[in-house]
Amino acid sequence: MLTASWHCDGNEIDTMFVDRRGTAEPQGQKLVICCEGNAGFYEVGCVSTPLEAGYSVLGWNHPGFAGSTGVPFPQNEANAMDVVVQFAIHRLGFQPQDIILYAWSIGGFTATWAAMSYPDISAVILDASFDDLVPLALKVMPESWRGLVTRTVRQHLNLNNSEQLCRYQGPVLLIRRTKDEIITTTVPEDIMSNRGNDLLLKLLQHRYPRVMAEEGLRVVKQWLEASSQLEEASIYSRWEVEEDWCLSVLRSYQAEHGPDFPWSVGEDVSVHGRQQLALFLAQKHLHNFEATHCTPLPVQYFQMPWHL
Repeated sequence: MLTASWHCDGNEIDTMFVDRRGTAEPQGQKLVICCEGNAGFYEVGCVSTPLEAGYSVLGWNHPGFAGSTGVPFPQNEANAMDVVVQFAIHRLGFQPQDIILYAWSIGGFTATWAAMSYPDISAVILDASFDDLVPLALKVMPESWRGLVTRTVRQHLNLNNSEQLCRYQGPVLLIRRTKDEIITTTVPEDIMSNRGNDLLLKLLQHRYPRVMAEEGLRVVKQWLEASSQLEEASIYSRWEVEEDWCLSVLRSYQAEHGPDFPWSVGEDVSVHGRQQLALFLAQKHLHNFEATHCTPLPVQYFQMPWHL
């Protein structure tokens, strides 16, 4: 294990690297850069999951956390993440296509910033993250302060995760915690108030706008209402999703038009076909984990995102 501090705009960023490239496990050739949540530290944070899975891992502490100096404002966070990625590429010797970004909670901001800024990054995994900070800020402030809160967040703490994620072309996996008490805007039992839903919908609507038109959007929302694997499977079965057909349609489109999003796939498909595609894509991009916000992610849930 290597620990080191790196200079960033007059501050120091505290990092920790575990190198698994010399092991027999093939995943050790891949580097997982971990982005911790609020009050999270690499010493006790989400790094343990990819470590247990056998990956090389690079952890870092937010500005102002543990050995990192500075203040964790969005631009400082982005600058720190830039230093971390540059360290991974130029000092540790990993190519961007061998780097996976893994974030928990508010760490989704720096992970999506890096994905947007380094488009050749291999994949992005976001656990218990959200689309936008404004709805979460509004839920804990008086209604009469709505305008002030919105303006303040937009000007000073604009964690626009979905906007950044939509500017990344690579594979993405979202992990939604079905008992999340932090990124829901009502109560944990109200799974449709989980802002991970909005992150998924915005990503799919950007990448597959024809599929995610009215009919597709409606069935994906029904699927998101499921709070158990049994309910999920029931909805998926009810819409008779033919996975082989969905794969064939998507692969044909990619072969003809190339991989860059957004795709116009679905234009010449029936309503039921678009609904099948919408559910198929939703299931590939979001996995449920029946847990609260701060429960450590079990290693079996740490999976590489789907791609064609």
